[in-house]
Amino acid sequence: MWFRTSIEPTSLMDIYGISVIFVMSTDLQQLRKKIFDALTSIVDPEINVSIMELQLVDNVDIQNGNIKIDLHLTSPFCPAVFGFKIAQDVRDNIGKIEGVEKVIVNVSNHFMAEAINKQVNEASSTGTFALYDK
Repeated sequence: MWFRTSIEPTSLMDIYGISVIFVMSTDLQQLRKKIFDALTSIVDPEINVSIMELQLVDNVDIQNGNIKIDLHLTSPFCPAVFGFKIAQDVRDNIGKIEGVEKVIVNVSNHFMAEAINKQVNEASSTGTFALYDK
């Protein structure tokens, strides 16, 4: 699993002030830990094993409070209802973390990946599967 991060300097002090950069780095490390902990708590509903233990998370991209998580499911023909559940749990659990502004979940290598991604990431009129955007 990869963690990518991007910190944009907001002033000259951010560029030259070591203490400011250190604080931002510490905040980013804490955010990464919270994301990792949240992902570890999500289980595959069919076999009741953590998605991290199953190594289903391929990439986590952190950019200014926007989080994109790439994952795959246990098989390309895993029951779609379980795929939806895992993707929804990822979006909901990561979205609750302080400092996270927006969450995008990208499921790949599954026969229903496009439908899962659309349902989980796009706002619906009922709000049931609305994009988590604070």
